[in-house]
Amino acid sequence: MARVKFQTLTEQMFYALLCLKEECCGIDILDRVPAMTGQRVSIGSGTLYTLLEQFLEADMIRETKVTGRRRSYILTEKGRKMLEKEYKRICAQARDYRLIFGEDWEGEEGSI
Repeated sequence: MARVKFQTLTEQMFYALLCLKEECCGIDILDRVPAMTGQRVSIGSGTLYTLLEQFLEADMIRETKVTGRRRSYILTEKGRKMLEKEYKRICAQARDYRLIFGEDWEGEEGSI
């Protein structure tokens, strides 16, 4: 069975949309994602520009300006709701993890 598009988000999708809370262009996103994740997550330029096109088609972002080849985007209400839905899903996963391993368990990257 084919996966329903945007039912859940990959890390790259999540962080690209998160960057678009404020207007920015693709190169800004390529710089911001590693910076905001302590270099844990990065997005390749081909992946990012494919995602931006898909987000546009799904009305999750909108184009705000075009200067030469540079295009700027911002999150739409639909995109914000998708981010919120994904955030709640991730939080539920973390709660489930804590239930299994206990509230005081600390992993390699600190407590959850």
